[in-house]
Amino acid sequence: MSNGARETGPPTAPQATVAATPARLRNLRTRLLSLAAIRSDRLVNEELTREGARKWHYAVLATLEEFGPASQAELSGRTGIYRSDMVAVVNELAESGLLERSPNPADRRQNIIALTEPGRRRLLKLDGLLTEVEDQVLAPLSEPERAELARLLTAVVDHHGQHM
Repeated sequence: MSNGARETGPPTAPQATVAATPARLRNLRTRLLSLAAIRSDRLVNEELTREGARKWHYAVLATLEEFGPASQAELSGRTGIYRSDMVAVVNELAESGLLERSPNPADRRQNIIALTEPGRRRLLKLDGLLTEVEDQVLAPLSEPERAELARLLTAVVDHHGQHM
């Protein structure tokens, strides 16, 4: 460019401002919920990726920590992760030493999955990371508002029978 300005790439759509957003869109709760979820999900995935983790890793580690050793089928039921995907998640976590598999004494065809001490430490680190992301996403809300939001979202999720 001859005027000394640097090109930054192809033009992008301008950021919508509140004044430029139609009231119908600003007040459509399902749209607002979607926009907040998209932003939150992106930030969670970015931060977990920086740590070499995924949401499914966190879900499995947290489930094992809270409920104790379990079969892959039980983990699938508690986390909502498809059984076929659970195999890969368990393999990844086992290869990292975050959990261990042992044969189920009651059914030798089944493995029992247990959290290791490194898995507990990893879970604590991910807890801290996700708390930071949550603080960033919910920055405009006070603690009582955050508690109310959690209560309301839990009611919606529970109503639709979704896994938390």
